[in-house]
Amino acid sequence: MAAANGNTFYPRRNTENGNGGQHGLVFGGQRRLIREWRAYGDSKERAPIYLQFVCQRSFLHYNDSRDPLTEGAAGNRGMDLSSKTVRTIEQGGVVPVVRLPDLAGAVGLAKALLNGGVTAVELTMTSPGALEALGLLRKRVPAFATGDAALGMGSVLNRKMAEAAIRSGAQFVVAPTLDIPTVRCCVEQDIPVMPGAFTPTEIQTAWAAGAAVVKVFPATRLGPGYFKDILAPLPHLKLMPTGGVGLENAGAFVRAGAVAIGVGSALVRKDWVEEGDWRSLAEQAGRFVNAVQEARAGE
Repeated sequence: MAAANGNTFYPRRNTENGNGGQHGLVFGGQRRLIREWRAYGDSKERAPIYLQFVCQRSFLHYNDSRDPLTEGAAGNRGMDLSSKTVRTIEQGGVVPVVRLPDLAGAVGLAKALLNGGVTAVELTMTSPGALEALGLLRKRVPAFATGDAALGMGSVLNRKMAEAAIRSGAQFVVAPTLDIPTVRCCVEQDIPVMPGAFTPTEIQTAWAAGAAVVKVFPATRLGPGYFKDILAPLPHLKLMPTGGVGLENAGAFVRAGAVAIGVGSALVRKDWVEEGDWRSLAEQAGRFVNAVQEARAGE
């Protein structure tokens, strides 16, 4: 595998950091790729797979206590805070995406969504005053403090934004794209992160980096069949479709293997929010939750 400067990458076991299982990448110049395939065998056909594995471990700084190819953020850590939050999100199975020009009615909006049965609410950094609204909701909506529901921040693009969201009270972080420093920031603070990904490679890379759930975005053109195709060879993944999810296809995504669904304007309608029509919002939330539960029950 040649580098831009003409050198050749090869893996070697790094013993300087006291961790015999950690690999590093070394510029070998004219030296060949060391044939240390071990778990992957020593055939030429499997060498690229091993090299990809080594590259991922080197650049993403994996923890050897978990398998980076299959285990996400929870790894072998048991029921930690991050795992509990994910369980809470999965319970209702619906993550309303709140993207509004005004969050003045955030408290009423959140309470209406929870009354409808959802167990997670995602504000977005693209909404003015989103960080302030996070703090307000943590204080004014008891369910977020007791752990009966989770409050998150979406549209997080980088580590700086993630840190600001977590300081303001975000209990989970959602991103439209995969940014490794953002994922690492959340994992370090035991905050579940849901980075956006589209292709199988992006999805697996996000999971291996520490994603608690991978947000498949945009899901509009992919459809539920794509989830079946992805999960067949990668059954360890937790996937959540976002973008184009409505009542007509919510159940199909769940039956295809989604652990939750992200829903935007099909649930959080601007006219209901502007009018303070919390009853209609709660009823719509209930419809989505019922669609998820019925799909899980095989109905």
